[in-house]
Amino acid sequence: MIMTEKAKKLILSFEGLDQPYKWPRGGSGVTIGRGYDLGYVTASEFANDWADYLPNEYIERLKSAIGYTGEIARRIAYRFFDIQIKLEWADAVFELNMLPKQMWRTIIAFPGVEELPADAQGALVSLVYNRGTSMGSPNEDDTPDSRMEMRTIRDAVKVGDLVTIVNQLRFMKRLWVGKGLDGLLKRRDAEAALVESCIDGVVA
Repeated sequence: MIMTEKAKKLILSFEGLDQPYKWPRGGSGVTIGRGYDLGYVTASEFANDWADYLPNEYIERLKSAIGYTGEIARRIAYRFFDIQIKLEWADAVFELNMLPKQMWRTIIAFPGVEELPADAQGALVSLVYNRGTSMGSPNEDDTPDSRMEMRTIRDAVKVGDLVTIVNQLRFMKRLWVGKGLDGLLKRRDAEAALVESCIDGVVA
């Protein structure tokens, strides 16, 4: 895969610099650095990724947040009020550990993504970075299907259909409208715009 500077800047602009005591809301866990969510990693993965940067005392304390998301994560985040993640630590883990993992996960989630224009590849890395790789399955009842757009994007990637990818990234915003999660709405729009910027070049 190719990770362009535009795509990397998009991810960093939305991830910011997370401190463990500031819960990001939604289904997030306690989050540190550049969107490193302790709710979705194992204790060994966390320790391996941060061993060269965080003091061992911090690592052992933060392990207590592993696996917890949503309301539970919100309730325990205050325990880490005295832990401060430095920007240089966050950027090192992002470049050396997080970004390579998310690029690989994007390849698994969206087969054929490497054939897309570079900025479109990066936009989908941003999507996976934020939402993970779950595709879910069509619901048999009337409950909302939160992964419908992910599956449609997966199918569109296989045939190089950039227009459908753009549309599905924007349709996905339905999941967060009116929930006080405007950052996610802006992120999907930014990802869609990045893919859209590739379309004229492909057609030409």
